[in-house]
Amino acid sequence: MRRRTLLAGAVGGLTTLGATPAAAHGRRVLHVRPGDSVQAAVDAVDGPGQTIVVHPGTYREVIDIPAGKGELTLRGATRDPRDAVIVFDRANGTPKPDGSGTYGTAGSATLTSAAPGLTVRGLTIANDWLRADHPEITGTQAVAAYVTGDRSSFARVRLLAHQDTLLADTTDLAAFDRHLYSDCYIEGDVDFVFGRATAVFERCHFHTLDRDVAFRPEGMVFAPSTARANPHGFLAAGCRVTSGAEDAAYKIARPWVPSYETTAWPSLVVRGTELGPGIDAVAPYTDMRAAYPWQSMRFREYRNTGPGAAITVPENRPQLTDTEAERHTRAAYLGDWCP
Repeated sequence: MRRRTLLAGAVGGLTTLGATPAAAHGRRVLHVRPGDSVQAAVDAVDGPGQTIVVHPGTYREVIDIPAGKGELTLRGATRDPRDAVIVFDRANGTPKPDGSGTYGTAGSATLTSAAPGLTVRGLTIANDWLRADHPEITGTQAVAAYVTGDRSSFARVRLLAHQDTLLADTTDLAAFDRHLYSDCYIEGDVDFVFGRATAVFERCHFHTLDRDVAFRPEGMVFAPSTARANPHGFLAAGCRVTSGAEDAAYKIARPWVPSYETTAWPSLVVRGTELGPGIDAVAPYTDMRAAYPWQSMRFREYRNTGPGAAITVPENRPQLTDTEAERHTRAAYLGDWCP
Protein backbone atom coordinates (compact mmCIF):
# COMPACT_ATOMS: atom_id res chain seq x y z
CA MET A 1 0.00 0.00 0.00
CA ARG A 2 1.40 3.39 -0.93
CA ARG A 3 1.78 6.08 1.69
CA ARG A 4 -1.17 8.42 1.55
CA THR A 5 -0.53 11.95 0.35
CA LEU A 6 -4.12 13.21 0.64
CA LEU A 7 -4.31 13.53 4.39
CA ALA A 8 -4.03 17.29 4.77
CA GLY A 9 -5.89 20.31 3.65
CA ALA A 10 -4.27 23.59 4.67
CA VAL A 11 -1.14 23.32 6.77
CA GLY A 12 0.88 25.92 8.62
CA GLY A 13 0.90 29.63 8.12
CA LEU A 14 -1.75 30.50 10.72
CA THR A 15 -1.20 32.39 13.93
CA THR A 16 -0.84 30.10 16.92
CA LEU A 17 -3.47 31.06 19.47
CA GLY A 18 -3.40 28.00 21.68
CA ALA A 19 -6.49 26.18 22.85
CA THR A 20 -8.26 29.43 23.59
CA PRO A 21 -11.67 29.22 25.28
CA ALA A 22 -14.42 31.43 23.90
CA ALA A 23 -18.08 31.85 24.79
CA ALA A 24 -20.52 30.74 22.11
CA HIS A 25 -24.20 30.10 22.71
CA GLY A 26 -23.54 29.57 26.42
CA ARG A 27 -21.06 26.76 25.83
CA ARG A 28 -17.33 26.79 26.27
CA VAL A 29 -15.61 26.49 22.90
CA LEU A 30 -11.90 25.79 22.51
CA HIS A 31 -10.25 26.54 19.18
CA VAL A 32 -7.23 24.57 17.93
CA ARG A 33 -5.11 25.93 15.08
CA PRO A 34 -1.91 24.67 13.40
CA GLY A 35 0.90 24.77 15.91
CA ASP A 36 -1.53 23.99 18.74
CA SER A 37 -2.24 20.63 20.31
CA VAL A 38 -5.63 18.93 20.13
CA GLN A 39 -4.72 16.96 23.24
CA ALA A 40 -4.03 20.20 25.11
CA ALA A 41 -7.55 21.31 24.26
CA VAL A 42 -8.94 17.98 25.51
CA ASP A 43 -7.00 18.41 28.74
CA ALA A 44 -8.45 21.92 29.14
CA VAL A 45 -12.05 20.69 29.01
CA ASP A 46 -13.44 21.22 32.49
CA GLY A 47 -17.08 20.26 32.21
CA PRO A 48 -19.68 18.47 30.12
CA GLY A 49 -21.11 19.85 26.91
CA GLN A 50 -17.99 21.63 25.67
CA THR A 51 -16.76 21.87 22.08
CA ILE A 52 -13.31 21.69 20.52
CA VAL A 53 -13.10 23.22 17.03
CA VAL A 54 -10.14 22.00 14.98
CA HIS A 55 -9.12 24.46 12.27
CA PRO A 56 -7.65 23.38 8.91
CA GLY A 57 -4.26 21.76 9.27
CA THR A 58 -2.47 18.53 10.10
CA TYR A 59 -2.05 17.60 13.76
CA ARG A 60 0.47 14.80 14.21
CA GLU A 61 -0.27 13.58 17.70
CA VAL A 62 -2.06 10.95 19.73
CA ILE A 63 -5.39 11.97 21.29
CA ASP A 64 -6.80 10.42 24.47
CA ILE A 65 -10.28 11.46 25.62
CA PRO A 66 -10.87 9.95 29.07
CA ALA A 67 -14.23 8.95 30.50
CA GLY A 68 -14.40 12.12 32.59
CA LYS A 69 -14.69 14.33 29.48
CA GLY A 70 -18.31 13.34 28.80
CA GLU A 71 -20.64 15.03 26.32
CA LEU A 72 -17.67 16.50 24.43
CA THR A 73 -17.92 17.62 20.80
CA LEU A 74 -14.81 17.46 18.62
CA ARG A 75 -15.37 18.96 15.19
CA GLY A 76 -13.65 20.38 12.18
CA ALA A 77 -14.00 24.09 11.51
CA THR A 78 -15.09 23.62 7.89
CA ARG A 79 -17.61 21.44 6.10
CA ASP A 80 -14.85 19.33 4.49
CA PRO A 81 -13.42 16.58 6.74
CA ARG A 82 -10.23 16.57 4.65
CA ASP A 83 -9.29 20.01 5.94
CA ALA A 84 -8.54 19.05 9.55
CA VAL A 85 -6.45 15.91 9.98
CA ILE A 86 -5.37 14.19 13.19
CA VAL A 87 -2.76 11.56 12.34
CA PHE A 88 -0.07 9.43 13.95
CA ASP A 89 1.92 6.36 12.97
CA ARG A 90 2.35 3.44 15.31
CA ALA A 91 1.31 -0.20 15.26
CA ASN A 92 0.60 -3.07 17.61
CA GLY A 93 4.24 -4.15 17.39
CA THR A 94 5.83 -0.70 17.64
CA PRO A 95 8.23 -0.68 20.61
CA LYS A 96 7.48 1.82 23.37
CA PRO A 97 10.24 4.39 23.93
CA ASP A 98 10.68 3.34 27.56
CA GLY A 99 11.48 -0.26 26.59
CA SER A 100 8.45 -1.68 28.42
CA GLY A 101 7.19 -3.62 25.41
CA THR A 102 5.02 -2.78 22.45
CA TYR A 103 1.85 -0.70 22.22
CA GLY A 104 -0.55 -3.52 21.37
CA THR A 105 -3.54 -3.12 19.09
CA ALA A 106 -5.58 -0.76 21.27
CA GLY A 107 -2.48 1.21 22.21
CA SER A 108 -1.67 1.88 18.56
CA ALA A 109 -4.73 4.14 18.13
CA THR A 110 -4.35 7.71 16.96
CA LEU A 111 -7.56 8.66 18.79
CA THR A 112 -8.80 6.85 21.89
CA SER A 113 -12.05 7.80 23.60
CA ALA A 114 -13.81 6.37 26.64
CA ALA A 115 -16.07 9.42 27.05
CA PRO A 116 -19.84 8.89 27.08
CA GLY A 117 -21.79 11.16 24.75
CA LEU A 118 -18.82 11.94 22.51
CA THR A 119 -19.65 13.67 19.20
CA VAL A 120 -17.04 13.83 16.41
CA ARG A 121 -17.85 15.67 13.18
CA GLY A 122 -16.09 16.78 10.04
CA LEU A 123 -12.57 15.50 10.70
CA THR A 124 -10.05 13.02 9.34
CA ILE A 125 -8.53 10.60 11.86
CA ALA A 126 -5.72 8.52 10.43
CA ASN A 127 -2.96 6.09 11.29
CA ASP A 128 -0.42 6.22 8.46
CA TRP A 129 1.88 3.46 9.75
CA LEU A 130 2.76 1.16 6.85
CA ARG A 131 3.83 -2.50 6.81
CA ALA A 132 6.25 -1.85 3.94
CA ASP A 133 8.20 0.64 6.03
CA HIS A 134 8.59 -1.77 8.96
CA PRO A 135 9.24 -5.33 7.75
CA GLU A 136 10.72 -6.15 11.16
CA ILE A 137 7.34 -5.69 12.89
CA THR A 138 4.86 -8.58 12.78
CA GLY A 139 2.10 -6.97 14.85
CA THR A 140 0.82 -4.82 12.00
CA GLN A 141 -2.55 -3.73 13.41
CA ALA A 142 -2.58 0.08 13.29
CA VAL A 143 -5.77 1.64 14.67
CA ALA A 144 -7.07 5.07 13.66
CA ALA A 145 -9.82 5.30 16.31
CA TYR A 146 -10.48 3.19 19.41
CA VAL A 147 -13.91 4.16 20.72
CA THR A 148 -15.70 3.04 23.87
CA GLY A 149 -18.32 4.86 25.88
CA ASP A 150 -22.08 4.84 25.36
CA ARG A 151 -23.68 7.28 22.91
CA SER A 152 -20.58 7.90 20.80
CA SER A 153 -21.51 9.59 17.53
CA PHE A 154 -19.35 10.18 14.44
CA ALA A 155 -20.68 12.12 11.44
CA ARG A 156 -18.83 13.00 8.21
CA VAL A 157 -15.59 11.61 9.61
CA ARG A 158 -12.86 9.99 7.52
CA LEU A 159 -11.14 7.06 9.26
CA LEU A 160 -7.98 5.95 7.45
CA ALA A 161 -5.60 3.10 8.23
CA HIS A 162 -5.08 -0.45 6.97
CA GLN A 163 -5.49 -3.29 9.48
CA ASP A 164 -7.96 -2.63 12.33
CA THR A 165 -8.85 0.94 11.32
CA LEU A 166 -11.82 1.35 13.68
CA LEU A 167 -12.13 -0.46 17.01
CA ALA A 168 -15.78 0.12 17.96
CA ASP A 169 -15.79 -1.37 21.43
CA THR A 170 -17.33 -1.13 24.90
CA THR A 171 -16.09 0.10 28.27
CA ASP A 172 -16.16 -3.44 29.69
CA LEU A 173 -17.28 -6.93 28.75
CA ALA A 174 -20.74 -6.50 30.27
CA ALA A 175 -21.49 -3.10 28.71
CA PHE A 176 -23.57 -2.66 25.54
CA ASP A 177 -22.20 0.75 24.57
CA ARG A 178 -23.98 2.28 21.58
CA HIS A 179 -22.23 4.00 18.66
CA LEU A 180 -23.56 5.77 15.58
CA TYR A 181 -21.45 6.40 12.46
CA SER A 182 -23.24 8.51 9.86
CA ASP A 183 -21.96 9.50 6.41
CA CYS A 184 -18.43 8.40 7.30
CA TYR A 185 -15.66 7.17 5.01
CA ILE A 186 -13.79 4.19 6.47
CA GLU A 187 -10.79 2.70 4.68
CA GLY A 188 -8.62 -0.34 5.38
CA ASP A 189 -7.82 -3.94 4.57
CA VAL A 190 -7.86 -6.60 7.33
CA ASP A 191 -10.75 -6.57 9.85
CA PHE A 192 -10.86 -2.82 9.54
CA VAL A 193 -14.13 -2.37 11.43
CA PHE A 194 -14.05 -4.56 14.55
CA GLY A 195 -15.13 -4.77 18.19
CA ARG A 196 -18.08 -5.56 20.45
CA ALA A 197 -20.04 -2.28 20.45
CA THR A 198 -23.65 -1.95 19.40
CA ALA A 199 -22.72 0.09 16.34
CA VAL A 200 -24.94 1.48 13.60
CA PHE A 201 -23.33 2.53 10.33
CA GLU A 202 -25.68 4.55 8.15
CA ARG A 203 -24.83 5.86 4.68
CA CYS A 204 -21.16 5.07 5.28
CA HIS A 205 -18.66 4.38 2.53
CA PHE A 206 -16.30 1.48 3.24
CA HIS A 207 -13.30 1.19 0.91
CA THR A 208 -10.99 -1.81 0.76
CA LEU A 209 -7.35 -1.24 -0.13
CA ASP A 210 -5.28 -3.18 -2.61
CA ARG A 211 -2.57 -5.26 -0.95
CA ASP A 212 0.56 -6.50 -2.68
CA VAL A 213 -0.06 -10.13 -1.70
CA ALA A 214 -0.58 -13.32 -3.65
CA PHE A 215 -3.13 -14.91 -1.31
CA ARG A 216 -6.90 -14.47 -1.11
CA PRO A 217 -8.79 -13.03 0.56
CA GLU A 218 -6.78 -9.87 0.91
CA GLY A 219 -8.91 -8.90 3.87
CA MET A 220 -12.33 -8.42 5.46
CA VAL A 221 -14.41 -5.34 6.14
CA PHE A 222 -15.97 -6.36 9.48
CA ALA A 223 -14.85 -8.48 12.43
CA PRO A 224 -17.49 -8.12 15.17
CA SER A 225 -16.98 -9.63 18.63
CA THR A 226 -20.45 -9.05 20.06
CA ALA A 227 -21.18 -10.31 23.57
CA ARG A 228 -23.54 -13.27 23.62
CA ALA A 229 -25.99 -11.41 25.88
CA ASN A 230 -26.19 -8.45 23.50
CA PRO A 231 -29.05 -8.79 20.98
CA HIS A 232 -27.43 -6.19 18.72
CA GLY A 233 -23.95 -6.00 17.21
CA PHE A 234 -22.95 -4.18 14.02
CA LEU A 235 -25.61 -2.86 11.64
CA ALA A 236 -24.66 -1.41 8.24
CA ALA A 237 -27.67 0.23 6.62
CA GLY A 238 -27.79 2.15 3.37
CA CYS A 239 -24.00 1.96 2.99
CA ARG A 240 -21.71 1.10 0.08
CA VAL A 241 -18.54 -0.93 -0.22
CA THR A 242 -15.98 -0.13 -2.92
CA SER A 243 -12.55 -1.59 -3.50
CA GLY A 244 -9.14 -0.70 -4.82
CA ALA A 245 -8.37 -4.41 -5.19
CA GLU A 246 -9.35 -6.87 -7.88
CA ASP A 247 -12.79 -8.42 -8.03
CA ALA A 248 -13.74 -10.85 -5.25
CA ALA A 249 -10.55 -10.15 -3.28
CA TYR A 250 -12.41 -9.25 -0.06
CA LYS A 251 -14.90 -10.80 2.32
CA ILE A 252 -17.69 -8.91 4.05
CA ALA A 253 -16.73 -10.27 7.46
CA ARG A 254 -15.30 -12.90 9.72
CA PRO A 255 -16.24 -13.46 13.37
CA TRP A 256 -13.83 -12.43 16.09
CA VAL A 257 -14.07 -14.49 19.27
CA PRO A 258 -11.31 -13.09 21.50
CA SER A 259 -9.28 -15.39 23.70
CA TYR A 260 -10.35 -13.29 26.71
CA GLU A 261 -14.07 -13.62 25.84
CA THR A 262 -14.67 -17.03 24.31
CA THR A 263 -18.43 -16.77 24.88
CA ALA A 264 -18.71 -13.96 22.32
CA TRP A 265 -21.35 -14.47 19.62
CA PRO A 266 -20.51 -12.02 16.82
CA SER A 267 -23.45 -10.23 15.22
CA LEU A 268 -23.51 -8.37 11.90
CA VAL A 269 -26.42 -7.27 9.72
CA VAL A 270 -25.80 -5.66 6.34
CA ARG A 271 -28.96 -4.28 4.78
CA GLY A 272 -29.84 -2.00 1.90
CA THR A 273 -26.15 -1.72 1.09
CA GLU A 274 -24.41 -1.62 -2.28
CA LEU A 275 -21.65 -4.24 -2.40
CA GLY A 276 -19.19 -3.67 -5.19
CA PRO A 277 -17.31 -6.31 -7.20
CA GLY A 278 -14.46 -6.33 -4.70
CA ILE A 279 -16.62 -8.48 -2.40
CA ASP A 280 -16.57 -12.22 -3.03
CA ALA A 281 -20.22 -12.90 -3.85
CA VAL A 282 -19.81 -16.68 -3.84
CA ALA A 283 -18.28 -16.90 -0.36
CA PRO A 284 -18.58 -13.50 1.34
CA TYR A 285 -17.78 -14.75 4.86
CA THR A 286 -14.87 -16.68 6.30
CA ASP A 287 -13.59 -17.98 9.64
CA MET A 288 -10.99 -16.37 11.84
CA ARG A 289 -10.52 -19.66 13.70
CA ALA A 290 -11.91 -23.08 12.81
CA ALA A 291 -13.32 -23.49 16.33
CA TYR A 292 -15.73 -20.62 15.65
CA PRO A 293 -17.20 -21.09 12.16
CA TRP A 294 -18.97 -18.10 10.68
CA GLN A 295 -22.07 -20.23 10.00
CA SER A 296 -22.67 -20.45 13.77
CA MET A 297 -22.59 -16.66 14.17
CA ARG A 298 -25.30 -14.02 13.79
CA PHE A 299 -24.43 -12.90 10.25
CA ARG A 300 -27.37 -11.78 8.11
CA GLU A 301 -28.13 -9.71 5.02
CA TYR A 302 -31.23 -7.99 3.72
CA ARG A 303 -31.98 -6.45 0.33
CA ASN A 304 -28.42 -5.60 -0.63
CA THR A 305 -27.50 -4.63 -4.18
CA GLY A 306 -24.49 -4.69 -6.49
CA PRO A 307 -22.30 -7.47 -7.91
CA GLY A 308 -20.93 -8.34 -4.47
CA ALA A 309 -24.47 -9.02 -3.24
CA ALA A 310 -25.37 -11.61 -5.89
CA ILE A 311 -26.79 -14.75 -4.29
CA THR A 312 -25.17 -17.58 -6.19
CA VAL A 313 -24.74 -20.02 -3.29
CA PRO A 314 -27.73 -19.38 -0.97
CA GLU A 315 -26.25 -21.18 2.05
CA ASN A 316 -23.36 -18.71 1.96
CA ARG A 317 -25.68 -15.67 2.04
CA PRO A 318 -28.00 -15.93 5.10
CA GLN A 319 -30.89 -13.51 4.62
CA LEU A 320 -33.32 -11.85 7.04
CA THR A 321 -37.02 -12.28 6.48
CA ASP A 322 -39.14 -9.12 6.30
CA THR A 323 -40.32 -9.76 9.85
CA GLU A 324 -36.79 -10.29 11.16
CA ALA A 325 -35.62 -7.12 9.41
CA GLU A 326 -37.98 -5.05 11.57
CA ARG A 327 -35.77 -5.90 14.55
CA HIS A 328 -32.62 -4.65 12.85
CA THR A 329 -33.03 -0.91 12.49
CA ARG A 330 -31.29 2.16 13.85
CA ALA A 331 -34.12 2.70 16.34
CA ALA A 332 -33.99 -0.89 17.60
CA TYR A 333 -30.22 -0.77 18.09
CA LEU A 334 -30.00 2.68 19.69
CA GLY A 335 -33.09 2.39 21.92
CA ASP A 336 -33.82 5.52 23.92
CA TRP A 337 -30.83 7.38 22.45
CA CYS A 338 -31.91 9.68 19.60
CA PRO A 339 -28.77 11.51 18.38
